[in-house]
Amino acid sequence: MNRTTRRLARPWLIGVLAAGLVAVAVGLYWFQPWQLWVDQTVQETLPTAAAAPAPESSAPQPVAPVEVAAGKLISHEHETTGTVRVLRAADGSLLLRLEDLATSSGPDVHVWLTDAPVKPGKDGWGVFDDGKYLDAGKLKGNKGNQNYALPAGTDLAGYSSVSIWCDRFNVSFGAAELSR
Repeated sequence: MNRTTRRLARPWLIGVLAAGLVAVAVGLYWFQPWQLWVDQTVQETLPTAAAAPAPESSAPQPVAPVEVAAGKLISHEHETTGTVRVLRAADGSLLLRLEDLATSSGPDVHVWLTDAPVKPGKDGWGVFDDGKYLDAGKLKGNKGNQNYALPAGTDLAGYSSVSIWCDRFNVSFGAAELSR
């Protein structure tokens, strides 16, 4: 190979390497594969409200929220276990609670209250954004107990399930059918 040919090959090789590095960086940002090995545990307590003291007692007794709906999580795209509870506080506000949650971490994972039926297997992976859904917030951690305040005026009659939803890839990690 003569000197002129080598000089022409170097810029081409540098261009290919630079494009490859950019492709790897974009792929790592988009897929974030390290999330599969990262666990974040959140342990939030069940909120209670102080009630008025009873006449025979001077100390107010805490009032626990009342359960209005509940369900057990099933796995979809990622193995997911735990329970979902929707609770009504003494002031009428609604709280969605995940208990004993265990799932994978992922990029842009949210907790959705939806009107979609919960289907097992791959049939249930992508149905939750087809109809009505309410985004309760970004998943706080992939393990533990978590609370999500639902907006004032949320009518539970229009929702039948909860999904742990990856918004980036439009797929459910797991979901629970709500029973009342």
